[in-house]
Amino acid sequence: MNKKGELKAIDFFCGAGGMTFGLTQAGIKVLAGIDNDPSCKETYSLNNPSTLFIEIDIHKLSLKKLVSLTAIKKNDDPLVFIGCSPCQYWTKIRTTKKKAIKSKNLLTEFQRFVKHFRPGFIIIENVPGLLTNKTENELAQFLRFLKEEGYAYDHGIINANHYGVPQNRRRYLLVATRLSNKIKLPKGEHNLGLVVENFIGIHNGFPKVNAGYKDSTDFLHTVARLSENNLKRIKKTPKNGGTRLSWKGDSSLQIDAYRNKDHIFRDVYGRMRWDRPAPTITTRFNSLSNGRFGHPEENRALSLREGATLQTFPKTYKFRGNEAIKARQIGNAVPPELAKKIGVNIKRSYRDANISR
Repeated sequence: MNKKGELKAIDFFCGAGGMTFGLTQAGIKVLAGIDNDPSCKETYSLNNPSTLFIEIDIHKLSLKKLVSLTAIKKNDDPLVFIGCSPCQYWTKIRTTKKKAIKSKNLLTEFQRFVKHFRPGFIIIENVPGLLTNKTENELAQFLRFLKEEGYAYDHGIINANHYGVPQNRRRYLLVATRLSNKIKLPKGEHNLGLVVENFIGIHNGFPKVNAGYKDSTDFLHTVARLSENNLKRIKKTPKNGGTRLSWKGDSSLQIDAYRNKDHIFRDVYGRMRWDRPAPTITTRFNSLSNGRFGHPEENRALSLREGATLQTFPKTYKFRGNEAIKARQIGNAVPPELAKKIGVNIKRSYRDANISR
C-alpha cells in the first residue's frame, strides 16, 4: 500500500511502460497504467507487476470507473497524472492525417480527468509538434485551462540526450503543479558518454549477428532480414556513419526516389556512428530504409534489443508480440531514464512545496 503523503501516479496512455518503469525507479508508486492497445498489456504487466493495467479507450473511461479501479480521490496533493498520448497527428514523420486524427484530441480527454480530480502534479511528454504547430490550438487551450485551475507550469522542447538517453530525441515536456506558484522542468546536462559505443556493440554484450537473425530468448537480439539489394547497399556503406551517397552512382543500387536528390532524407540507409548519440529511435528503428538505423559496423539494421537499450530499457525488460509490435512498443515509449529524471524532479518539487507551507 502507498503510505499517506507518498507520491502516487496514474499513467494515461502508458504503452509498454517506459514512463511507469522510470517513475517507479524514482520512487513514485504508479497505481495504474491506462491504454487501449491490447498488445501492450502483457509487456506492461510483466515488467510492472505491482501496477494495474487498464485496457480501455480513454473516451470510454468514466470518472466513476477510474475511482473504482484505483481508489483515487479528488484534490489529492501527492497524486500525479501523466498524459503521454499517442502523437501521430502532431509528428513530423510522414503519416496519413486522416488515420492519425484519433490522436489529435486526446489531450482534451486527459483534461477531463485533470479537471475532476485536480491532482497535485501533471506530466506531459510528446512530440515537439504539439508545441510548434501554429495552425492548431490544442495545447494552447490546455495551458489556459491549467492557468484557470490554479496550476503553475513549465514547459518546452528538451533533448532526451541531456537526460541520460543516448539519442538525439527532441520532445515536448510539461510539468505542472497546484501546490506552489512555481515549478521547473528537470535540469538537463550534456554528458559526453551518452553515445552509441557505450550502450551497444560486442563490448556491451551484443554478439555479432547477421541480418535476419532470430533470437528466441527474452534478450531479443532479433534482426530484420535484408533483401539482396539492401544487403549490397549496406556492405557498400562505409562503417561508422556512412550514408547512401556512397552508392548513389551504382545504377543497380540507387533508388529512383532519391536519384539526383542527394539533399533529401539523407539519413535513410545510413549507419550510426559509435562516437555520437543515436538518432531518434522510432517505431521502425529495426528497418534499414526508415532512417539512420544501420549498425555502425555490422551489415544489418539494429536489433530489437539494441533499440530498447538505446531507449534505456534494461536488458531484462521483456517485450511481447510480433517483431513489428515489439518495435512499435520500443519506439513509442518514453525512455525510462528520462522518466526517472522527471520523477526525481517531481519528488523534489513536492518536497519543496511541503517545506514552504
